[in-house]
Amino acid sequence: MAGIGGVARHVLDVVEAGIPGWRIVVLAPAGPLSDRLHELGVPTLVEQFGPEAGLSASRQALSHAVTRLRPDVVHTHLAFADVTAASISPGRAALVSTEHGIAADDRVYHRSAARSAAAAAVHRARLARFDALIAVSQATALAMQDKWHPRQPITVLPNGVDRHPEEDATAGNRASGLRITSLARLAPEKGLPELLDAFAVVLADHPEARLTVAGEGPLQEDLVRRSLVLGIDRAVEFPGFVDATAQLARTDVLAQLSVWENCSYSLLDAVVAGAGVVATPVGGNPEILPERCLIGRDDPEAVAAVLVDQGLRPDYRPALRPAWPSCTDMTARLADIYESAVMTRQRRRRSA
Repeated sequence: MAGIGGVARHVLDVVEAGIPGWRIVVLAPAGPLSDRLHELGVPTLVEQFGPEAGLSASRQALSHAVTRLRPDVVHTHLAFADVTAASISPGRAALVSTEHGIAADDRVYHRSAARSAAAAAVHRARLARFDALIAVSQATALAMQDKWHPRQPITVLPNGVDRHPEEDATAGNRASGLRITSLARLAPEKGLPELLDAFAVVLADHPEARLTVAGEGPLQEDLVRRSLVLGIDRAVEFPGFVDATAQLARTDVLAQLSVWENCSYSLLDAVVAGAGVVATPVGGNPEILPERCLIGRDDPEAVAAVLVDQGLRPDYRPALRPAWPSCTDMTARLADIYESAVMTRQRRRRSA
């Protein structure tokens, strides 16, 4: 479904699995996520909230929700929501934050050193208000420690993904092929020009290969132009948003040459579906994938070789690590984190 990915996907997985012992109410702006939550019958407050609404309106929406619902826990995702929660009086509610989008290299998300320093200062200040911190990968936790120096411990809780017995039985039997897909925003940090360069090398030796660059973003016109210059346009399509599950079912290799990823749902879904995977050895990617799937993006010939291996050698494709949490494993751990956060908040209020 267009517009459902990343943190929105995470929220949907959590509410569908349920957090044992806890009632979940979601505060979100109008859009695909709130529409889907209503379809699922999840209690949802649709409010003016988020960067587009602005801090004042967002603070008002969250304060009203806290006053109305008197929650035990306010759990925020992404920087704007974290800062908004830190700027209000949460009453008795414990504040919990999950970090999905920090990078070791500040240039991924900030255009200048000044912006990076300002963002780090804001985060260090807001962390003092939080009772529990969650990171979606070890790499994310290390980046948080390095940049923000929190006094609270950080719990690493990867995005849960469910294995499906029927997929497990057939994943290893998927045919070989070179139908390659990228499922990503068409943005500079996703390494898409480098993917086109590598695909040109693949196509020279394997004229049957095909590449689907799914998604939308500011680089779309540049990427279409690059495919024309490289002479690979006959074998490349840019369909915009696609249904990720359906696309992975007709994909032999998922390619993701990002500058940074924290805990990529695209990689997890591709592995569960039995597709080959090629990704950069950055962020949380090595926590998901074996070394044979990881390659730096600056050498088109090397990237092409791994794409071909993953496409034509199904036995070489990755499998989900046995200890990787399912969605219910993830939410069971969330319940424990909430209990601990509530006790921490109570201690802090008593000592205030």
